[in-house]
Order: sequence, then structure tokens, then C-alpha cells
Amino acid sequence: MLKRMLFLALLSVLAGQTLAFSLTDSQGRKHRLEDYKGRWVLVNFWATWCPPCLEEIPDLVALHDDRRNNLVVIGVALDYRNPQEVLQFADQLMISYPLVLGDYKMAAQVGPIKGLPTTYLYNPQGKVVAYNVGALTRAAVERYIHGKPGGAAQKR
Repeated sequence: MLKRMLFLALLSVLAGQTLAFSLTDSQGRKHRLEDYKGRWVLVNFWATWCPPCLEEIPDLVALHDDRRNNLVVIGVALDYRNPQEVLQFADQLMISYPLVLGDYKMAAQVGPIKGLPTTYLYNPQGKVVAYNVGALTRAAVERYIHGKPGGAAQKR
């Protein structure tokens, strides 16, 4: 209970703040939050062994592909042994968005990871506006972006 209260306190402190991150994807390309001003940014932490993670990937691919002009999805793979296996796995799932081979230390620049999948959503001004632990659907993200109730994630 105390951990949950501390976590919620942390989220309230971070609410609405602009947090910078710099992630390098599997192609060597840097992704910095500041490079995406004017666009929504969804950072999704996942693992190949995680069924809910795999369940949400098709929706994340569709979001990234269909909304390229105003939203970018960045996937961050965690808890893996062999980077090549992750990349082959991502190819099989036809992941079209940038894929970062990450670790928990690197993930900390985005925010706490309390379970997988974990997703952070940044608004076009670069502020964290939502956080979700668990599977996410395209419809939920779309509702959140359009400001409708029942949106993607917990408001921050």
C-alpha cells in the first residue's frame, strides 16, 4: 500500500511536466522527445514473453501507420537475452514503428515501469498526459487523444 501511495505521489509530481528523453532505436536513430513537438508521442515498454504486450502490438502498429502526421509510437523492448531474437520477433509481428532495445536504467528517463506492458503518452507540447500499465487498444488511445471519457490511460 505504501509503495502504491508513493508511486501515485510520484505521478502527481510528474503530472504535466515536460520530461526529456533520448532513445536510440535498433537502426541507430536517436529519438528525442523535443524532436516530436507538435505530435503525440506514445512510448510503449514491452517484452517478447508478455502476452498482453503481444496483444496490443497490432493496434500500436495501426496507430503509428495511420496517424504518422500527428502521432509517433516508440516501442522499447525490455527483459530480453538476445537482441537479434527481439529484432526477428519484431519483424515477424511487422512492427513498423521505431524499436529500442532497452533496459530498466534507460527506461527510467521516461518514467517508472511497474509492469509490462507500460505505456506513456505525451501530448504535442511534450508533456506526459497519460500512463497505463497493461494492454492498451487503439480505440482507447484515440478516445484519449480526442478528449473523450474512457480514454487510453490514467490521466497524470
